Amino acid sequence: MLYLTGGTLASLVFLVPLAWAVLRSFMPSTLVTQAPSGKDFSHLTTENYSGLISANNILHYALNSLLVAIGTGLLTALVASLAGYGFARFRFRGSGIVFALVLATLMVPFQALLTPLFLEMHTLGLLNSLVGLALFYTTFNLPFGVFVMRNTFLQIPWELSEAAAVDGASTARTLISVLRPLVLPGIATTLLYAFLFSWTEFVGALTFITSNSLYTLPLALLNMEYGSVGQVNFGYLEAGAVIAMVPCVLLYVGLQRFYIRGLTSGVVKG
Repeated sequence: MLYLTGGTLASLVFLVPLAWAVLRSFMPSTLVTQAPSGKDFSHLTTENYSGLISANNILHYALNSLLVAIGTGLLTALVASLAGYGFARFRFRGSGIVFALVLATLMVPFQALLTPLFLEMHTLGLLNSLVGLALFYTTFNLPFGVFVMRNTFLQIPWELSEAAAVDGASTARTLISVLRPLVLPGIATTLLYAFLFSWTEFVGALTFITSNSLYTLPLALLNMEYGSVGQVNFGYLEAGAVIAMVPCVLLYVGLQRFYIRGLTSGVVKG
């Protein structure tokens, strides 16, 4: 009973602010900034959402963000899985040092590298491109993904790979058919982390995207929040925050059981 009560209270700490944000998104912008009162519930409207969708074409920008986030998540999961498998299964001279260098990049914020990255992407012709933005996000999500996937592969008995090799399976076949179902928690964790990072990231998109039609959702919301005289439209801000929240919540709920198992990979040996 105590466990159930504690879990319920902890859930309310996270759910009440989300529910309150959804409720406020249906209020006129003039009421959003005022102290809440019971009368506010009689003024609920969908004007904020209709204004974002029809007048500001918010769905187009959400689609841009979705394409970048999905591309980043899938590419990160693929490359991290291959790298994690290599670090877990193959021993070569200096492998520990190489893996340590990969982890060391987690301590380097990408904001510190924006200038050289801008010059590099300009040279490669990847500026003002959703593909280039997805590659940029993938680069900075790989260290965490490689760490998770290496720990995940280390939990799988080596005898499974040996048995598959005896049956004539190649390394690729073993990885895809034998090991893939067992490492799904790690893949889901890597994919979810990369998706959430790229979906909400602002500075990189602001730096590498200049065309209005290619704006991601965070950039578009920044422009839409301000009126012609620079006044913040808090109604649009609340509605946009809710729209941006929906894919994150749905993806997390759908992958929750894999996500938790993936984060605990490598915690217990044996």
